[in-house]
Amino acid sequence: MIPSLPGDPGSTDILTIANLPILWILAVGVFAAIILQTVLYVRAARIAAPAAGISSAELKTSFRAGAVAAIGPSLAVVLVSVALLSLFGTPAVLVRVGLVGSAATETASASIAAATMGAALGDASYTQSVFAVAFMAMSLSGAMWMIATLVLTPLLRRGDSRLRSVNPALMAIIPAAALLGAFASLGIGELGKTPVHILTVLTSAAVMGMCLFIAHRFNVAWLREWGLGFSIVIGLFVAYTLHTTGLTPGA
Repeated sequence: MIPSLPGDPGSTDILTIANLPILWILAVGVFAAIILQTVLYVRAARIAAPAAGISSAELKTSFRAGAVAAIGPSLAVVLVSVALLSLFGTPAVLVRVGLVGSAATETASASIAAATMGAALGDASYTQSVFAVAFMAMSLSGAMWMIATLVLTPLLRRGDSRLRSVNPALMAIIPAAALLGAFASLGIGELGKTPVHILTVLTSAAVMGMCLFIAHRFNVAWLREWGLGFSIVIGLFVAYTLHTTGLTPGA
């Protein structure tokens, strides 16, 4: 017989059930799986590197570049996650952000789920029962991301093999074009919101361009790796300064 969990469906004391020990255990399990996956990928990369003509120094450089480039996006996610702790509790925030990494996606899923029950996140209508439904919606949303990845990855791998057999140069162009398109789409989507968004995007672009110019002009290899992190952190600082001081263009 499964013991009943503590809680009152009509109570607004969300943290009582949001920090249950079972949720902490599940959160630790998720991060253990992520750490194990990372170790396996690193080992696989080291094994496959010689066959791909990648030296040990190049491999270390790529690992370092990836770690540095992740600082900026991770910092942005952490800052948003802090604001979500009072809504979803620490275990839920850790699990959802650790798996998906998109605080906006997770919050949107929870908001839609709460709205179906005539409630809104954070107000008096946000009860324990609403939290349970919102948390389930967030979990299902994340699960679909993973299932889609598992299903589509083998299909995309077949397409990759066929394109390489037709024209190997295409696979050098397509990934770069996809990255440029993705980042351009995200950047353009922010430009039309407020003057602060415009200035933040322009500042980040200027910092990134300056880092690449200096790295190329003076042969500063490490600056290529740190450029993305610098541009994101400085962009966040500019946005925060404009919002907190009211120094918005046209104000």
